[in-house]
Amino acid sequence: MFTSALFAFLHFVAVFGIVGTIFFEWQTMSRTPTVAAAKRLQLCDRWYGASATMLLIVGFLRVFYFEKGSTFYMSNPLFHAKLGLFVLVGLLSIYPTVRFIKWGPQTRQGLAPVVSESEYQRIMTLLRLEVVLLLAAALCASLMARGIGL
Repeated sequence: MFTSALFAFLHFVAVFGIVGTIFFEWQTMSRTPTVAAAKRLQLCDRWYGASATMLLIVGFLRVFYFEKGSTFYMSNPLFHAKLGLFVLVGLLSIYPTVRFIKWGPQTRQGLAPVVSESEYQRIMTLLRLEVVLLLAAALCASLMARGIGL
């Protein structure tokens, strides 16, 4: 019982980590980021990746070793929808992550990255989409936990 509760807690921590980092990126991203802001975005994006990795590992452990058992989850279309939404969020996060990584040489030299208007708009659109899809995944999780979709 304690282990199950611990893994549920870790699952929530990972979810909050993802949501928090996306909101931070959304609020920090600007058309003209300073060196300090760019470094914060780079660090934040690493935390995003760590939170996403933790969510996947803990989530799968919960599916196969705790909670309702893998049969419950694998037979529930909402579980598949939630997982699909999470994968889609991960795919959408690739572009901002690559951009933040490419700022590395500039930020290490103390230079602010140059962000074109189209790049800024693309990153902001992707971050907004990630938030919407995460909300949809949370809805799937809530419905699934109540046995809806079976």
